Amino acid sequence: MKTVSLILICALGFTYHASAQKVIRAVPRYYPRTHVAVGVGLGGWGYSPYWYNPWYAYPPGYYQRARPSKLDLEIQDIQTDYKDRIWAARHDESLSRKERRRTVHDLKIERDKAILQAKKDYYKRR
Repeated sequence: MKTVSLILICALGFTYHASAQKVIRAVPRYYPRTHVAVGVGLGGWGYSPYWYNPWYAYPPGYYQRARPSKLDLEIQDIQTDYKDRIWAARHDESLSRKERRRTVHDLKIERDKAILQAKKDYYKRR
């Protein structure tokens, strides 16, 4: 009887231990959801778009996806480039901690200046 209870206690302990573990997903999942809009029609001769409009539930511009401008694409390119540089500077073990922090700080300042210069050039060309 003691062995059965000991096995049962160990099995419960393993179960609780396994269920308490944190689940980490490498890729975020996308679960599509359907949107349902219900309208009620009132009888009569007139028609009002607010009585029944299946798209009334969505805000204006919901279906219109604007393409990013050249400035947006250029800023995004600058940000990804400097993000990579900052990551490399933070993980450079040949530098001391103080030098790494200074390098990261300088790269952030350079990034902001590059974005500002890109904006100036974009609006100057227009």
